[in-house]
Amino acid sequence: MNTTSLEDAQVPGPDAAPGRIVLLTTSHRVAPGLLSWPAWQALRAADRVLCADGAHPQLPYLREAGTAVDEAAPTAQELVDACAGGHTVVVVATGEGEPALTDGLARLAGTGRVRMPELELLPASYDLPGARLLDLVQVMDRIRAECPWSSRQTHEGLVKYGIEEAYELVEAIEAGDREELREELGDVLLQVVFHARIAEENPDAPFSIDDVAGGIVAKLIHRHPHVFGDATAETPEEVKEHWLRTKAAEKRRTSVTEGVPLGQPGLALAAKLSSRVRTAGLDVPLPQGEGIGYDLLALATRAEADGVDPEAALRAAARAYRDAIRAAEGVAGRPRPPRHAPEGPDTVGG
Repeated sequence: MNTTSLEDAQVPGPDAAPGRIVLLTTSHRVAPGLLSWPAWQALRAADRVLCADGAHPQLPYLREAGTAVDEAAPTAQELVDACAGGHTVVVVATGEGEPALTDGLARLAGTGRVRMPELELLPASYDLPGARLLDLVQVMDRIRAECPWSSRQTHEGLVKYGIEEAYELVEAIEAGDREELREELGDVLLQVVFHARIAEENPDAPFSIDDVAGGIVAKLIHRHPHVFGDATAETPEEVKEHWLRTKAAEKRRTSVTEGVPLGQPGLALAAKLSSRVRTAGLDVPLPQGEGIGYDLLALATRAEADGVDPEAALRAAARAYRDAIRAAEGVAGRPRPPRHAPEGPDTVGG
């Protein structure tokens, strides 16, 4: 790379045209070399192209395209001088976006004593929706490799955190707290990425986050023929029929109870079984027995038939009971303690 100093350039007279500065920004989440057409046009038309970082990932591709790049970190005044005479200088910004340079240019312009060149901010590549997920994967890779606690975790050891985060997500949704919802969704997403990163190290059957994402993409496309195929669905009920039909063909189950996790909370389990029976059109009477368990089973089944989530209904009633308890204790107006414990080895995400 050419490392000629800007000071080697001849300083033009005071009447020279001020020229133009193009600050070219790129996203590290987009493959190097994939630049916009306006960016390539600016690079080819420039009198000089500068970059302070000799290891910038874009430089090999610029060089391959025939664009000479000088490795230089000019001051604001040096850059203004380099543009004088009508020259165009393109600065390939580093990851930080050259804040020192732009601040210096702003100060020069603010003095009113410097004839400033035209300044253009030109994004050469843009993040697509979901691009920040790449950052999460990279951060997780580093944590897994360097953190003494995270590097020792297993799927089994993280189970309790997945359950906790799922419940905290439910609480945020039911509370209607948008900020809390955003945070809890992030904590749940962390569990997915963490497990996928651990899975990469399995010696017998490894898979990655890309395999996880690829699997769910294929499943969604297959189960939405009314979106990605020729099928039609005008109502939510028709969509559900498509979903159940394709799911049954995929799983080839012999019983409607297959795939129902028995470890979920009891009311949710009872409601799920009831839903499977009703959807399949089976006539299965509830088992008869004595005790609160059978009474709760009957209540959960009735709630499901009425379109009510029994778990959510019970939580709502329990919250009302909690508020009544706090009122009786005289603490209703006191601030509630933080929901999350301090960060440490016993917490993941929250």
